[in-house]
Amino acid sequence: MNQKNLEYLKDQIKYTGFGEGFEAPLKRMMEIEKPAFKLVHETQFGTDKVEARMNFSKSKQTDMYFFNSYQVSVQKENNPDEAMKQTFYINKGNNITLKEAYNLMEGRSVNKDLTNKEGQLYNAWLQMDFKQSDDNGNFKIQQYHQNYGYDLEATLSKHPIKELENETYKSNLIDSLKKGNLQSATFQNEGSEQKQYIEANPRFKTINIYDSNMQRVDNRQSKTEKQSEAQSRSAKQEHKGQQQPIADEAPDIPKAKKKRKRPTIT
Repeated sequence: MNQKNLEYLKDQIKYTGFGEGFEAPLKRMMEIEKPAFKLVHETQFGTDKVEARMNFSKSKQTDMYFFNSYQVSVQKENNPDEAMKQTFYINKGNNITLKEAYNLMEGRSVNKDLTNKEGQLYNAWLQMDFKQSDDNGNFKIQQYHQNYGYDLEATLSKHPIKELENETYKSNLIDSLKKGNLQSATFQNEGSEQKQYIEANPRFKTINIYDSNMQRVDNRQSKTEKQSEAQSRSAKQEHKGQQQPIADEAPDIPKAKKKRKRPTIT
């Protein structure tokens, strides 16, 4: 068995978002030189059950094994009889993590540094197109490159979001949105604060906003609130002669509820 190959595959699995519990089954399959095998990972994001089947194969010329792809199956709590499936391929420098894969399957957008066929690095937003599928039944993934002109930070600045007043909180917010997360944010309006949820929308060069009941909020309403808040803040500063305090707490990123099971082999 190739020990360096085992360590490399173990790191690939870890950094693609599957954790560190796969060394033993991976080693066992490599020792018996099985030509192809799958490792199964089960977890949960919110109330959605997620299963991933990682596909491995052995080189026909050497003792090297390759992590080729993984198929993700998402089962909704309100629709237990039907699961959405998508295969994600492992490419050097272009890997989509399990959480990013889930976010794409939820219809959200993910920002990635990618490598083209010539080995050149570029940045793009990825979004799944549920109206188009390829010959393998996978939904096509659209790319919105840097030249498309979507500036997430500039887009956020059009809204009265409290976290933008603090550089650390703003950075955390932007990083979370780039991973495709549905992120909570504090919207300010005439002295009051309201928690809402936002996600990046590169296709239309905006953000989607949802209230606490996950109902879509009109962007025009949010921009009006920003203008109102700016006018109110200006009046207060003139009256008090001092700056408004920055946010005193970090944005609370919704955390996935994970239920881990022992790795299985098929």
